Amino acid sequence: MAALLEIKDLVTAYGRIEALRGVSLQVEQGSITCLLGPNGAGKTTLMMTTAGILRPRSGSIRFAGSEIAGAAPHRIVERGIALVPENRLVFPHMTVLENLRAGAYQRNDAGGIVTDIDRMFARFPRLKERAAQEGGTLSGGEQQMLSVARALMSRPKLMLMDEPSLGLAPLVVEEIFGIIAELHRDGTTIFLVEQNAHMALRVAHHFYLIEQGRITFSGDPGSLAEDEVIHRAYLGSAKV
Repeated sequence: MAALLEIKDLVTAYGRIEALRGVSLQVEQGSITCLLGPNGAGKTTLMMTTAGILRPRSGSIRFAGSEIAGAAPHRIVERGIALVPENRLVFPHMTVLENLRAGAYQRNDAGGIVTDIDRMFARFPRLKERAAQEGGTLSGGEQQMLSVARALMSRPKLMLMDEPSLGLAPLVVEEIFGIIAELHRDGTTIFLVEQNAHMALRVAHHFYLIEQGRITFSGDPGSLAEDEVIHRAYLGSAKV
C-alpha cells in the first residue's frame, strides 16, 4: 500500500518548549494507524499540527503526495483531511442538524449535502432522533457520534481521530470502535490517537508510540503485543 500521509522530521513548539521533536511516521492508504503515548507526549499536538490548527516550526507533512505543512485548516479540510478532536467539541448551542451542516461548510453542492445528512442519520439513528436538539445536551457517546458524523460531512479521505473513547462508558466504547471499523470497511483511512490499547488492537494495522515528543516504537499489532515494556504499560500486565 502507498502512504497517504507522510510526516518527516516534524517539530512543533509552544514558545521555547518543543512538543514534537523530529517526528517521522506514515499512514498507509486504506489502513487504520494508531498512535499510543502517555499524557503530554505530543499526541494531540501532532493531530492539531496535521490538521493545520498548529503551525510546525520545521519538518514536512505530505498528504497524497502534496506538502501541507503550515497550510490553513480550511485548506487542509478541502484537501481531504478531517479531525475528530479530543473531547468531541461539538457546537453546544447548535442543533444536531446545524452541526452536520457546519461539517460541510466548504462544500457548495446543496443536493449532495442533503444526501450526506440522510446518510449520517441512517448510520447514526440516535442523531436522527435528536436532529433538533442542541449538541451540548447530548450524552457523551451521542456527542462523539455527532463529532464523527460532522467530520464525515466533509467527505474526507483521511480521518484524524483524537482519543475517541475518552470518558465514555465501556458499552459506548465498543460502539465507537464498531463505527471506526465500519468507516474503514467503507474505505476511509484513519489515523487514531487512543489510550485504550486493547480496543485499538482489534482494529489497527500499525502502531506508533510517542514519548516526550519522539517516536520510540513502530510496528504491527503482533510486534506491539510482543514488546514487554509496551505490553506492561498499555495492556496492563507483562506478557505471558
